Amino acid sequence: MNIGAVFPQIEFGNDPVAIRDYAQAAEGMGFEHIIVYDHVLGANSASRANWTGAYSHINPFHEPFVLFGYLAGVTESIGLTTAVIILPQRQTVLVAKQAAEVDVLSGGRLRLGIGTGWNAVEYEGLGENFHNRGRRSVEQIKLMRRLWTEELVTFDGRWHTVTDAGINPLPIQRPIPIWLGGSADPVIERVATIADGWFPQIRPDDNLRAALDRIRSLAVDAGRDPAAIGIQSSVSIRTGTAEDWRADIETWRDLGATHMSVNTMNAGITSPQGHIDAIRRFKEAAG
Repeated sequence: MNIGAVFPQIEFGNDPVAIRDYAQAAEGMGFEHIIVYDHVLGANSASRANWTGAYSHINPFHEPFVLFGYLAGVTESIGLTTAVIILPQRQTVLVAKQAAEVDVLSGGRLRLGIGTGWNAVEYEGLGENFHNRGRRSVEQIKLMRRLWTEELVTFDGRWHTVTDAGINPLPIQRPIPIWLGGSADPVIERVATIADGWFPQIRPDDNLRAALDRIRSLAVDAGRDPAAIGIQSSVSIRTGTAEDWRADIETWRDLGATHMSVNTMNAGITSPQGHIDAIRRFKEAAG
């Protein structure tokens, strides 16, 4: 299983030296990927009486592509993973260009996790439609894969038009792997039919087993090999012991997970060094 760490960005601060030290420490410990989350705008929850979002304007989020451009230059081998970029709130061709650039600068280390998001405030601020985001994301994936693999593209879709044009440089990975986040029924269907992998965001229980069975069945129906669809599991250090973490790893492994990440946020850690120490403890427990 490919073991990685979630960059604890809402608790880490903005010191570029500390960010470098974290990435290099994770790589030195043998972690195989770093995951970053994505939010462009944080809403002021105080002015929204019914706000239920997980984050607001007080939570800091580094822009993933810029952050990965920096990490590409201070690391050598660790994978760079978004989990997830909110794709439909962004311009498709620009995302394809940014992702290709990160892939080039990192030597082919990008894994692009995408999702449709929940924060309508971001869609408003970025000038994109919140209500058709799922349907648009399917067309976005199709266009990005063509832009990553063809020198010149002509594309006439429902929401996108490209006429005999292409990005340069092309990425090293052609195409860059696209993984999907979420667990709604339409997401499950897209994972089975068009994605390279899945971020389940649900516990390893009967609901997950049912979702995995459906993905595998739909994949076969679509003429795909279910074993080629990666599964990203996760574990938080805020609960349990090293023995519990090892048990979680084995549970996910038995379910067919190909990747796992450890999340050190919301565990009472108050310093960058504390997060480095926490992923070290997990790595020692995981073996």
